[in-house]
Amino acid sequence: MYVADSRASTSAASAEGAVRPRAGRRRAAVAPTVLALGAVSLITDVSSEMVTAVLPLYLVTGLGLSPLGFGLLDGIYNGFSALVRLIGGHLADRGGGRHKWVAGFGYALSAACKPLLLLAHTLTPIGLILAADRTGKGLRTAPRDALISLSSTPETRGRAFGVHRAMDTAGALFGPLVAFLILRATVDGYDAVFTVSFCVAVVGVLVLVLFVPNGAHRARTKSGPDGARTKSGPDGARTKPGPDGARSQATGTAPQGISGDTAPRPTLRAALALLARPDLRRVTLCALLLGLATVSDSFVYLLLQRRLGVPDRWFALLPLGTAAAFLLLAVPLGRLADRVGRWRVFLAGHGALLLAYTLLLTSWHGTALPYAVLLLHGCFYAATDGVLMAVASESVPEELRSSGLALVQTGQALARFVCSLGFGAAWTAWGDRTALTASTVALALCALFALTLRRPAPSAPSEGLA
Repeated sequence: MYVADSRASTSAASAEGAVRPRAGRRRAAVAPTVLALGAVSLITDVSSEMVTAVLPLYLVTGLGLSPLGFGLLDGIYNGFSALVRLIGGHLADRGGGRHKWVAGFGYALSAACKPLLLLAHTLTPIGLILAADRTGKGLRTAPRDALISLSSTPETRGRAFGVHRAMDTAGALFGPLVAFLILRATVDGYDAVFTVSFCVAVVGVLVLVLFVPNGAHRARTKSGPDGARTKSGPDGARTKPGPDGARSQATGTAPQGISGDTAPRPTLRAALALLARPDLRRVTLCALLLGLATVSDSFVYLLLQRRLGVPDRWFALLPLGTAAAFLLLAVPLGRLADRVGRWRVFLAGHGALLLAYTLLLTSWHGTALPYAVLLLHGCFYAATDGVLMAVASESVPEELRSSGLALVQTGQALARFVCSLGFGAAWTAWGDRTALTASTVALALCALFALTLRRPAPSAPSEGLA
């Protein structure tokens, strides 16, 4: 039962993104849908990270691109998906139960692009192939994250995203290792990497089709023992109308913005209108600003290689450090975010990234430098990637969950696209050290602004549900 005192005591925590489970209630297990999607992401990330691990060296050393040219392609690779994320989210929300199939089309499109890299050797065709690959990522990301959000209870949402990101990162850990072994064992190493990557991606699509439930996130309406109509969610959580007409979950916290008879229709206009919600607008703005100062992973690895003189054949192993730290920290930091506040953990992750940039700017050349930088880099992703989606989920109704998450992802992806272009241009014009110094200062300023912008508003007293 909800009472006014219990709601008042948890208002501050929920404003910061922390949802505390009820005392005496056993911690819920992660939903099977989350585990199935984690397996798909694991396999797919083995495929995509095989390419990502060798792509910077392939483009800069093999094809002789300048840092500016590489920045353009890297911006396409990391930011082009922003152009289609809203489309993917909108298609998934319309017609209910399409989340799996929109995501599946995105996975299949990315898989089809891998063998095409064998045929491209100049900037334009490589750019088009990478754009198509990122279109697939843009189509699948929001529906996939919506499935995770809708398959989880509010108090375990950070943990669910943490588990998924940990499984996803396990693939990111194995991908560069597989690429490294292929490069050492074959003569035409890059061609072999692209071929094996395609085969692994096809397996990921098959796992999605065969093992991810179709529409499992949709609640089923039925009559409860008291004759009232209740909703049974994918994890067994039941909801029923309260005195004010709002649906409350038996697990403890009602999704925001959902009412029994006034649920918004999943239209594109309704999705864009979500930005009228102050909480979601602040989250989106903060994600955009911080993305403008987030240097691409590929540039971080290239900076490390230049600082330490890493041989080309070992370059593909650098992402392993980031992936290992991400894998180890994703679940603990997701659970911590549920307990102490998701926004606090999100900003702390950017603090770790700021420290990594600072280490790259120092004159320290010790053997521990790459381990420290990659550990902080992985900590950044563990504290921000899934946690941001958990934060955004609090301000988006179920009927528009995929579209709402796509709004946040779009702002972040566009910002990182701009950052890649700007960093590549600055590196070409003034050198890598000046470019990184500018990014470090910008990240510090954006983090301070986000810290002041995302303050929880004082909650007004409200009546409880009897």
